[in-house]
Amino acid sequence: RPERSVGVSVDGAVKDVNAPVAVEVVDSESKETTAVVGGGVEDVYGEDSATEDHFITPWSVSVASGYSLLRDPHHNKGLAFTKKERDAHYLRGLLPPVVVNHDLQVKKMMHNIRQYEVPLQRYQAMMDLQERNERLFYKLLIENIEELLPIVYTPTVGEACQKYGTIFKNPQGLYISLKDKGKVLEILKNWPQKKIQVIVVTDGERILGLGDLGCQGMGIPVGKLSLYTALGGIRPSACLPITIDVGTNNEKMLDDEFYIGLRQRRASGKEYAELMNEFMSAVKQNYGEKVLIQFEDFANHNAFDLLEKYRTTHLVFNDDIQGTASVVLAGLISALKLVGGSLADHKFLFLGAGEAGTGIAELIALEISKQTNAPLEETRKKIWLVDSKGLIIRSRLDSLQHFKKPWAHDHEPVNKFLDAVKAIKPTVLIGSSGAGQTFTKEVVEAMSSFNEKPIILALSNPTSQSECTAEQAYTWSEGRTIFASGSPFAPVEYNGKVYVSGQSNNAYIFPGFGLGLIISGAIRVHDEMLLAASEALAEQVTQEHFDNGLIYPPFTNIRKISAHIAAKVAAKAYELGLASRLPQPENLVAYAESCMYSPKYRNYR
Repeated sequence: RPERSVGVSVDGAVKDVNAPVAVEVVDSESKETTAVVGGGVEDVYGEDSATEDHFITPWSVSVASGYSLLRDPHHNKGLAFTKKERDAHYLRGLLPPVVVNHDLQVKKMMHNIRQYEVPLQRYQAMMDLQERNERLFYKLLIENIEELLPIVYTPTVGEACQKYGTIFKNPQGLYISLKDKGKVLEILKNWPQKKIQVIVVTDGERILGLGDLGCQGMGIPVGKLSLYTALGGIRPSACLPITIDVGTNNEKMLDDEFYIGLRQRRASGKEYAELMNEFMSAVKQNYGEKVLIQFEDFANHNAFDLLEKYRTTHLVFNDDIQGTASVVLAGLISALKLVGGSLADHKFLFLGAGEAGTGIAELIALEISKQTNAPLEETRKKIWLVDSKGLIIRSRLDSLQHFKKPWAHDHEPVNKFLDAVKAIKPTVLIGSSGAGQTFTKEVVEAMSSFNEKPIILALSNPTSQSECTAEQAYTWSEGRTIFASGSPFAPVEYNGKVYVSGQSNNAYIFPGFGLGLIISGAIRVHDEMLLAASEALAEQVTQEHFDNGLIYPPFTNIRKISAHIAAKVAAKAYELGLASRLPQPENLVAYAESCMYSPKYRNYR
């Protein structure tokens, strides 16, 4: 009986089995060897190994047969195994006799998932499917993205993280704790996949708007990487979720008997910095210069420091600072088609001056500077921020954290947010505070009093932390606001008209952004790449979308949108001399699409 398992090249690197390979079947009893050709597929996005470096060494690969094949999520097809495949791979009798096609499997799974009324149950059903049949999971997610995105990511993933210890079944990534100091490289080598292209890492200190969830923040990297694959076409085998566990200051977690992390107060200072430095060095040593490291949901003080420290030595990206900024800027560029004028003609007021708020503000200032050739110091003066102590002004300069200082302008002290709105009279109001219901009726009415079409973006996640709901924004502004939110809201009917609000979701940007970095072989992230991504996303909003009041395109066509974003980001990488995959493809959009992972089943022979 042939025993088939993943084969290895002469240099020890594991070849992804999705790529065209030679399959070598060795009979353990007769020692006879038969060579057959496997892999390869015709599909809309081409072969998903296109971004790999192709080695001269011929590959031999083997895939587990029989019962173990049904337990391998990377290769299991469930009832979709053909009769010929069942005979060839010792599956006869291990499955019911019916053969079901991929589309019918998707239909059945969606039917099953819709039976659950509780979102967390739907989340668990999706995670169970991912651990059972990877390609079915991604086909299901891609084809039903608008319905399932709120399940596999925000807002449901927030609840999943809060209850991660209770619902934890199988580990889905790497856990690196303070106890592993000096052994981080060894841990990275324990991960079975060796050709990693994207790492999403968190320390769990600021999960969405829910605060410090410690080790249970792992749900965020897992969810983000699912979207990298579904929306950006990055191969699942090239994605690695990691949680850095340095403890938690959340007493509820520490007292929870089901908590899965270190039961100690959160480490900081030198101890924290040394572990992170060992981690960053080990990643580069193990996976090379071109692996993308995305920092996710770190607290403000660490997020800015880590990005600043490693942006010149590693390919790093902070989605909370840079991804959020890019998607919001895209929405603002689109909104200008509805309200008129240029970015420089508008005045911006933020509630929240953390990672998201200052990141968005900086990218807006950069874009205005690019459009007007005005110095960055001047363009920043059009942007005002409010934090927990009130309007950020020059007289507070000495007490401000370093990332807030560029936004301290000359103005008398204003402590209350409503008073700041009335004093500044912004045309654009942006909430990134993580504090729910802070855009009150009085705030929205004030915005509407001095703007014909006020732009209001309530970005905080999950839904419970949103600064206001879509219904409140449209009702209080008498249907005049241009509204978008971080979490999804249902359409709103007001005075006989239905308003469909957009979702300013980072998932528009980071999957295509990551794909663009990978297909160009970029070695660093530059701010101009973020501007290129914003402009590419804004270009995808059509007149039909504008007519419906939308400033973002629907998610239904997200893979095409991601390909366009990837092409613009890659083009900027080549222009800046940061690309290493040469020569530059003539048609970057077509090349991006050809590199995207497809969940279509492979035929086994």
